[in-house]
Parts: sequence; C-alpha cells; structure tokens
Amino acid sequence: MRWLFAAVIGLGLVPDALADERQCRVLDLEFLPLSANGNATPPQIVGWLEDAAGNFVDTIFITQATGTFGIGNRPGRFDFNSGPLWPYGRRITTFPVWSTKQPLRWPRLEFQDGNDNGLSHAVMKSSLDLHFCRPVRPTEFDADGVSCPTERALTDKGVLTGTDSDRYPPREDLVFSPTIDHPSAEMLAILNPFDAVSSPTPPLDVEALVSYAMSPEVPPGDYVLFLEVSKEFDTNASYDKTTYPSPVVAFSEYGLPYRGQPSVIYRVPISVTTVATAGTALEYVGYGDPDGIDGNIREPDDTISNLPGSGAGRLGLISNGSAMYRLRVVSRRELDNTSPDHPRRIRPTALTSTSATVTFIAPGDDYQEGPVKGYEVRYRAIGVAGADRVGEPITEENFSTSTVVTTSVAISLPRTEQLITVEGLLPETTYSIGIRAFDDCRNISTLSVIEVTTTERTSGDVDACFIATAAFGSKMAGDVEELRSFRDRILGKTVLGELAIEAYYTFGPAVSRLIGESELLRATARGALEPIVDAVR
Repeated sequence: MRWLFAAVIGLGLVPDALADERQCRVLDLEFLPLSANGNATPPQIVGWLEDAAGNFVDTIFITQATGTFGIGNRPGRFDFNSGPLWPYGRRITTFPVWSTKQPLRWPRLEFQDGNDNGLSHAVMKSSLDLHFCRPVRPTEFDADGVSCPTERALTDKGVLTGTDSDRYPPREDLVFSPTIDHPSAEMLAILNPFDAVSSPTPPLDVEALVSYAMSPEVPPGDYVLFLEVSKEFDTNASYDKTTYPSPVVAFSEYGLPYRGQPSVIYRVPISVTTVATAGTALEYVGYGDPDGIDGNIREPDDTISNLPGSGAGRLGLISNGSAMYRLRVVSRRELDNTSPDHPRRIRPTALTSTSATVTFIAPGDDYQEGPVKGYEVRYRAIGVAGADRVGEPITEENFSTSTVVTTSVAISLPRTEQLITVEGLLPETTYSIGIRAFDDCRNISTLSVIEVTTTERTSGDVDACFIATAAFGSKMAGDVEELRSFRDRILGKTVLGELAIEAYYTFGPAVSRLIGESELLRATARGALEPIVDAVR
C-alpha cells in the first residue's frame, strides 16, 4: 500500500515536458451508506481489485476500524459482546471474503495473560488507549451509540504470537508504552500496510465518493471491483441474539451481542484504458460467511434483509437520471504532478478537557483550481499544561507515526472555512495537531501545524477508580462499581466531596501503581476498602 506515497514523491520530480509520466489512473467509487432505524453503528467497508482471472490485485479502500485500529486482529475471542468503541475481540466476521482473498498474513494478537475469554485484565498490563473505550454496560451507552461514554480506557494491547496465521492486520495507531505493553506490541504499526488507503467510514445518508490512485505497475486491462460491507447489530429474524447470544464468560453483562447479518458483497466489472470507463451494480452478488471462517461468497437468499441501512440495503439506491445503482465505479486518467496548497490560518475555536475544535481555510488543488480530494489529520501529546515539554511537536518526519484523527472532514471549495474536532484528549495537556491535504493522485501538501492545550478536568470527566482498580484487578469488579457509583451519586454533588475527588485523582494514579505491583499490598488495600464498600452499598 505504501507505493502511493512513493509515487507522490516521484511525480513531484518529473519535468514538465514528460507529461505521460505525470499521469495517474484513478478509480472513483460512488455509493450511499445508509443509516438504519435504531442502529447508529457505522458500516465497515472494504474495496479491492481483481483481474479478469480472479487474481487479487490490490486493496483500494478500507474503513479505519479494520484498516487502522485492527478490530480483526486484537486480543479476545471473536464473539465477545460489543459496544461503543469496544476494545476487545477479533472481529473475524467483518470482511471474511476480502480477508481470505488478500494474500497478506499476520501474527495473531492474544492477551498477555493468555486468557482469551477474559474481558478484564491487570492494570499493570494495560496502557492508555487513545482510541477505544473501556467495556461498558448497555445502560452506559452514549446517546449516539458510537462515542465513549466515559474517559479513555486502559487496555491490554496484547502479545504477538509466533505464527503468521491471521488474515487481518493489527492496529497501527498504538503509542507504545515500554513499561506496560509487551515488547512485541512495538511492532504493530510496522506490520500494518494499509495507512494509505484507510479512511473513516463516510458519513451516513450522504453520497460518498472515494478515489484511488492505481499503482503504475497495474497494467491496462479488464478488472473487477469488489466492495464488501458489514455492520454490527444488524439483526433480523434469521440473525439475532438468539442465533448469536452473548458468550458465557465473566462480565457478559457488559456490552451487547453484536453479531447479525453477515457481510454483503457488490461486484462491478471495469476496464482500465486510456479513456474513461464506468460500471455499476444494482444488487449485491452474495454474502460472506456468518462465522467468518471461509472466504466463499454465498448466493443471495431470503435470510438477508433489504431494508434501508440493513442487509442488502446497507448501500442505498442512487439515480444519475438514466439508471439506478448502489455502486458506481469510474476509471479515468489524471495528469497531475502538482501538490495541493496547504491548509492556512489554522486556529482553535473551542477547547474542552477532552477535545479541541480547530478551523482552517481550505486549500485548493493545482494552484487553487478546485477543491482538494481530502485531508489527513494526526496529533501528538507534547506536554502537560504549565510544565516542561516531554514530547516532540508533529513534523513531516513523525507525521506517519502520530495518532490518527478518525473524524471525517467535509470537503469545501478553496478559501472557505473548514472545521474539525479532535476528541479523546486528556485534560490540561498540550497537543500538536497536523493537517495536510491530498489530491486525486495522492500528491500531498506541506504540513500545517497548531498547538492547543485542553482545559482543566470538570466534574465527572474522569471515571477511573485508580486505587480500587489496582486492588481488585479490574474496573469492572463489583466492588469497584460500588465505589464509582458512590463517587458519582454522593461525593460529586458536594464541595467537600469534589475536593476529596480532586485530591484522589492527584495522588491516586501513583499509589495504584505501587499497589498493583504487590499482591500483599493489593490484599491490604482490599481489606481497607471492604468496610467502605459495605458502607456505601
């Protein structure tokens, strides 16, 4: 996948006289992802190209849950329940067809303690997660069903096994913690090759246009474009929580059974030539293995719904005036070795304890002629407010290893204002945020950078019970839940209680580290906490 960036660099060095060498061949994918009543979960989508003989050519687009954050290859059994930004469970049912056909294989990730059935893991092996939430009960789900209802989680990033047997890539966004994470976890970003084609799920109920610059090594000819679309909680009479119930494991009351209808596949033949060509698909050609084991495409049948946002209706109907389709693919040639302008006048407009909203003036493509194709946004933590810096600001050199912002940026015309919100940040922390634009041929702009500092923690922002978690081994232990409830119901509503909470969150993390390293201290802490738990029940 990384050929895209190499091609961009090469194109920038080609003399103007060599016009033929400046060209790239672009595939445009047009589709309409739909929402469904009562299910705000965004669909997961992957597109790939095969030649006329059925040989896999390339992955051209993959949504970030799989392509960046590695939900197909992470610790935990595949049928763990799910919820907002759920951190555990190998989601092998996401793209069974694509994952079988694409030739790459990776070492499998397992929990560091080897317990694939465990949803709760030792705090001393769980580092801060900048993307996923902690597991929560259904009553804690956020209103939109996809946002973290609590603070960022401490999660076990796992250990790589020795065999290259997994069909899905691991996450590539991990900020490695050498004192907590297993040493093998430092390799995760190196193993994942999909950063150039991994993007957020397009906004629902809006026509999406995804463009892909083909490798110069792909010759002209006849090809087939496949699109596989899956969605959690997409149930019907044939695929529901009775068919796929919660697994019988500890803490099964956390989350909900996510397995529903399997992935559906669309297929469009397309010719790649020197002239523009197009092809469409009106109906899905079949569905993937409901258990995610094989890569066969099953024939369409009555077990798959065809309702807006569900089953075969996950992609909506589009009309171009003369025909209806759910997927349209255009192959065209583009002559372009000019990078877009960079985003200008970037500035913060709203800061909270966990988010930063920034605006910038949209650049133009090719000397301000027309809009750019998209943006890449990443960030790095560089220090705590009022203290010396401990991290490096974001630069061209470290941009690719910085944390990805998953929020989509709507594309607007040059010289108009754009807005993006970066979420999941820590209170009173200074961040360096970088934004760069790219065009159809994946020429990239120079980097625009801004520094922002989040505000102080407000009441209710932090949800960890540090000492209790270390003592009982998990945030989900029943006694920890009792203490959290007491904190939220009683302490947080009085001045003295708020002062106590502030003191606890100042000294609690350090104390919890000390306790977590010693079973004797953990037992002592449990003994000290038990009367308090009894009192608050």
